[in-house]
Amino acid sequence: MLKYDSIAEMVKTATQKNMKISEIVLADEAKKMEKNPEELYATMAENFKVMQASVVTGMDPKLKSTSGLTGGEGYKMRAYSDKTKGGLAGEFITRAMSRALAVSGCNAAMGRIVATPTAGSCGILPGCLVSLFEEKGYSEKDIIMSIFTAGAFGMVIAAKACIAGAEGGCQAECGSASGMAAAALVEVAGGTPEMAANACAMAINNQLGLVCDPVAGLVEIPCIKRNVSGVMIAFSAADMALAGITSAIPVDECIDAMNDIGHAMPAALRETAMGGLAATPTGIKLRKKVFGK
Repeated sequence: MLKYDSIAEMVKTATQKNMKISEIVLADEAKKMEKNPEELYATMAENFKVMQASVVTGMDPKLKSTSGLTGGEGYKMRAYSDKTKGGLAGEFITRAMSRALAVSGCNAAMGRIVATPTAGSCGILPGCLVSLFEEKGYSEKDIIMSIFTAGAFGMVIAAKACIAGAEGGCQAECGSASGMAAAALVEVAGGTPEMAANACAMAINNQLGLVCDPVAGLVEIPCIKRNVSGVMIAFSAADMALAGITSAIPVDECIDAMNDIGHAMPAALRETAMGGLAATPTGIKLRKKVFGK
């Protein structure tokens, strides 16, 4: 059975068996839970439907967060993409950005989302996978199976480091989500397990040290827009890995480094709203606007 304490071990197992990581994870989880693989697949398929629905909910131009600080970002991004035929980054990327914003906005408005791996980073995996499904025409089965891969990578990260901003900063939330998404993207695109590991490593590398500094202590500012950055990093990391570019530092060591950096962060930069953007003059004003003096 898989122990989920090393991505290298998962890659080795998948390579030796000539299987996708998602395939060995599904079989392993079914055995551990004493359930049929078809039953677990059906559950994951339902999760993907929730991701799609959260995109739709978050695209409502009238949607506002309970604090009133955010809302409508997903709609604005999609409208801009349609109006400019993709703006500067192109239609596929700007639409993926809009989906990430929409899901994060849905979360801020207390809507139903899939925490992948957390609510604060919930827009990254859907922003990537829903876009592949709806824009690129990849099969729904491949998309759903890739979520097992993303989940397995997330389990290793949680075991070796952490996925909570309060413990490791935003690198542990958006960084982990981006790494998980990058691995899933590689698998959907037909890359090898080793490529998926390299993609995860490069995605994490690009967010090491990212602090968690939510304005007013709410998962809105700057969290929602950081989900967009996570999507962009996931796609770029996946494309680099698929091109044969590797991470000089193995993914498991990257995760260890993330853990060490998280422990070195002062408490003010770990979801306490006492430092970073939350402590700026405007950040303080916004907190007072929501909660009063």
